[in-house]
Amino acid sequence: MHRRLFLQSGLAATLVAQGLLPRRAFAATTLEVGSARLDMVSDGNLVLPFDTTLEQLPAEFLAELRDRYGLTGEQVTPPCNHTLLRDGDRTVLFDVGAGFDFMPSAGMLPDTLDEMGVAPEEITHLVITHAHPDHIWGLLDDFDEPFLPNAQIIMGRAEWDYWMDPNTIDTIGAERQSFAVGAARRLEVIADQVMLIEDGAEVVPGVLAVASPGHTPGHMSYQVQLGGQGVLVTGDAIGNGHVAFERPEFESAADQDPQMGAASRAALLDRITADDLLVAGFHVHDGGLGRVEKLSGGGYRFNPEV
Repeated sequence: MHRRLFLQSGLAATLVAQGLLPRRAFAATTLEVGSARLDMVSDGNLVLPFDTTLEQLPAEFLAELRDRYGLTGEQVTPPCNHTLLRDGDRTVLFDVGAGFDFMPSAGMLPDTLDEMGVAPEEITHLVITHAHPDHIWGLLDDFDEPFLPNAQIIMGRAEWDYWMDPNTIDTIGAERQSFAVGAARRLEVIADQVMLIEDGAEVVPGVLAVASPGHTPGHMSYQVQLGGQGVLVTGDAIGNGHVAFERPEFESAADQDPQMGAASRAALLDRITADDLLVAGFHVHDGGLGRVEKLSGGGYRFNPEV
């Protein structure tokens, strides 16, 4: 079976660095197997305070991370990597980005798709990992109309039920109340397009749902089979690319249930390494697509597939 994987971002990254090309205007990495094509495409990046994302780590490990990744400031800027699968008459997008009103550094997915020649009307399926703003606030355009008018929208039932429950705003905590309001408003608009699924469901041919709760109560990852190669789209179950592989047991405050999030992360990493899957990580550096190596001393290493 012929498989080729190539990096498209080399020239683009140079142009970005020179200020000649917006960061949104390229797919980072492309995998082709037979007639199927999988692209990692950018919605931009988040800008988050360092002290709320990494400061809980042991001081020695934190200093090592700062040195290795050049994290010198008081902010981190995790990328937002979407997975786009095209196979025959199906065009499947995983998550739909931050939209126009969440964060100025994100919300670039519409322009990225346009640069790739993919119109919103051509998306046949939208597969949602979870309903945080950087993953679903792009459901609506700036006229509050569905951004993907022809797509069947696929979402885990537990995740849907959680965000559509009117009590969630009272239980989620003050710092995430805007997440609850924003999710419910957008999901109500696209409700007629939604198909709810359970763990293990084949959501489209060759794409299986893999429950990975913790980051949110109903977070779902998805295993994509491209010929003999599997790819696990992990959403935020494997979240911070600086930490999640080396310290999967780290209970992150970014997860709504940190203990459950750590357990899901460990299970996914075991699955990835046992089955030799590629990982497609939403907030993972270097384009987000790569292989995971289990280290003899504990933890894992992400190796970008370039």
